[in-house]
Amino acid sequence: MMEMPHYISVFLDDERYEKIKGTPLEEKITYLFGGQLKSLIVEVPEEKSEQILKAFDKARIDSRGYIEDVPVAFRRALFEEIAKAKSLDVIDKVLERLDELVEAAKKEDEYIPPPDIE
Repeated sequence: MMEMPHYISVFLDDERYEKIKGTPLEEKITYLFGGQLKSLIVEVPEEKSEQILKAFDKARIDSRGYIEDVPVAFRRALFEEIAKAKSLDVIDKVLERLDELVEAAKKEDEYIPPPDIE
């Protein structure tokens, strides 16, 4: 059976875009909504997708084959590695930090009380 890669979309705000502008990564940007949204698409081999899905219980694969609902900490680490390596081939580097990212994700999930509205 052939393995199917999955994908993670890393959205670029202006600050992130500036960090990769002028590098070969700029040519790999995908523009959505008439250029309003910029993203880089990271390909994730199937066995590595499984590692991500096991690590984060909310993570899932959508109908397009994209890994969604990963914690902010994971997406942030993914972009940091992309910016450092000037490459999209960074999933192994991110997975080396998986334990640390799982801990960071737990903090994201801690209960935040709703604001008082008078």
